[in-house]
Amino acid sequence: MEKLNFPIGKVLIKNKENKPYIFDRIRKKWLHYTPEEWVRVHCVEYLIETKGYPASWILIEKEIKVFETKKRIDIVAVDPQGGNRLLVECKAPSVSITQSTFDQIARYNLNIQSHYLMVSNGFDHYFCQMDYKQKRYHFIEELPNFERQ
Repeated sequence: MEKLNFPIGKVLIKNKENKPYIFDRIRKKWLHYTPEEWVRVHCVEYLIETKGYPASWILIEKEIKVFETKKRIDIVAVDPQGGNRLLVECKAPSVSITQSTFDQIARYNLNIQSHYLMVSNGFDHYFCQMDYKQKRYHFIEELPNFERQ
C-alpha cells in the first residue's frame, strides 16, 4: 500500500485470509482493499481530521442520476441546512488526473450543486470553487477549512 500525499491520518488496516482490508469510518465497515478505496479512505480522514468536516455530513458512494444513467459519487459532504458543501472524485494513484476527470465531476455536480469540488488520485489534489452565476469553476490552492455558515 502506497504512502499518499495526505497528512498522516489514522487508517485502519487488517489482513483476512491473506487479503488486505481497510476500515471505512463513515460506513463503519471493513472493505476489501483497492487502490481507489485506499485514496477514498485517506481523503475522508483528511476532510474530517485536517479540514474539520463533521463525519456525520459525509456520504460515500451516494447514487445519483446523470442524464438518466445511475452513477455513484465517491464522497459528498452535505450540510443539512445549506445544501451540498463538497463533491469529491477519487481515482487510484496510478490514474492521472485529466480534463476528462474534471468533466466527470462537473457532470455529477449538475445534480449535486456543490460549493466546492475536489479531485484526487492520492498524490495530486485539485480544488475548485463553483461560480454558478458564471456557470464555471475556479481552481483554488486549497480547500477551505469547514466553517458552519
